[in-house]
Amino acid sequence: MSETPIIFWLRRDLRLSDHPGLHEAAASGRPIIPVYIRDALVDGLGAAPKFRLEKGLEAFSTLLRDKRSRLILRSGPPLEVLRELVKDTGADAVWWTRAYDPDSIERDQRVKASLKDDGIDARSFHGHLLFEPWTVETKDGGYYKVYSPMWRAVKDRDVPEPLSEPPTLPEPEKWPDSEGLADWDLSRAMNRGAAVVAPHIEAGQSAAQSRLGAFIAHKVETYKQDRDRPDVDATSNLSEYLSLGEISPRQIWHAGLRAREDGKAGAEHFLKELVWREFAYHLIYHTPQIVSGNWRQKWDAFPWKDDERAKEIKAWKQGRTGMVFVDAAMREMYVTGRMHNRARMIVGSYLTKHLMTHWKVGLKWFEDCLIDWDPASNALGWQWVAGSGPDAAPYFRVFNPEKQLEDYDPEKTYRRRWIAEGHSVPTATALSYFDAIPRSWNMSPDDDYPDPIVTADEGRDAALSAYQDRDF
Repeated sequence: MSETPIIFWLRRDLRLSDHPGLHEAAASGRPIIPVYIRDALVDGLGAAPKFRLEKGLEAFSTLLRDKRSRLILRSGPPLEVLRELVKDTGADAVWWTRAYDPDSIERDQRVKASLKDDGIDARSFHGHLLFEPWTVETKDGGYYKVYSPMWRAVKDRDVPEPLSEPPTLPEPEKWPDSEGLADWDLSRAMNRGAAVVAPHIEAGQSAAQSRLGAFIAHKVETYKQDRDRPDVDATSNLSEYLSLGEISPRQIWHAGLRAREDGKAGAEHFLKELVWREFAYHLIYHTPQIVSGNWRQKWDAFPWKDDERAKEIKAWKQGRTGMVFVDAAMREMYVTGRMHNRARMIVGSYLTKHLMTHWKVGLKWFEDCLIDWDPASNALGWQWVAGSGPDAAPYFRVFNPEKQLEDYDPEKTYRRRWIAEGHSVPTATALSYFDAIPRSWNMSPDDDYPDPIVTADEGRDAALSAYQDRDF
């Protein structure tokens, strides 16, 4: 058996449990050198995703140390870094887990072809998704453009049981040099917001599995009826772990299946939400333009605004629109790095329909502010709510943020949690928003709460008027 090392290039797969590539590498008995590369795609991440990545790398490094292994950190163009590591270590194999966004695919194809030309065993493995995008086809052999038929096509598919964690990760005779994570300073762009968001993060595989277990035990039963309520803790909150691969979708899927078999009422709807993520990756793979342009090209001529200096866009970003649901949701994001899914729909609808602003403005802002940022889910979510994307049902639907707040925050818990202005004794969470935002915004909890910049009815009428007589 060869004793030459395998370099395992980590990306969005920061776990040991149910990790197909690492599992096969460990089974070979060969030394394994785990490597994370800070390349242009990492440097291009927004402030919050980069901050969350730092926490994830810290947790994964600890996980590896418990296996008597270590994470090697290097920065630079991946092909150059990997070639240097091959030369330094004598490795003849470089393996990694597949990614599906267009930038990663372009990078990985170039790296794989070049390493193979060098005589290196360059392999990519599944693991980020339940189903590889090219394995899910319509009856006509095409890709799915609507979610519901895709769900029906995959819901009864056999999904292999999750793989166990490798008992050991064999060490090389000599470890290559590593850069220091602290020297990367990935949290720098968060500025003072880092101290506010940090307490809301529990990074790593162990935290992800604990969160899954607690959700299945205590929340999945009522998930279907409560998942749209931002005022209650009813969702799994697993998105940040899936984003960095700290837990596998297979582990979540099988936990959901067992809950369904146990008769827990919300389990199937939970599984449907996991497949919505698959749908997002299905689309980003087959139609990569979804990340940068209107999925439906007929929207290219739609007169959206995109001047980010405009006062209404600034008010939206600051959580000062005068629409309580919108403002509470934006403030939740600045304090926790996350936003409830129902709130994301309301925030997105208000920006793209009430304010008639291009979805790209919102996509870019979420990309900077969410610790669970995911390239596929972010793109699909924004295009879905804007009406320009696939399965936008229907494109002319305009959420009423006032009615939505009445329906989903009936006890006024969510609004009190995040809005300080106008309350004699604001909640601690509402006040923490003012510790997280830039000082240049010059905002205070003593300010008056603003009147709506666009009312619910005005925004709806303006949007429907703009849609009239357009062939979408």
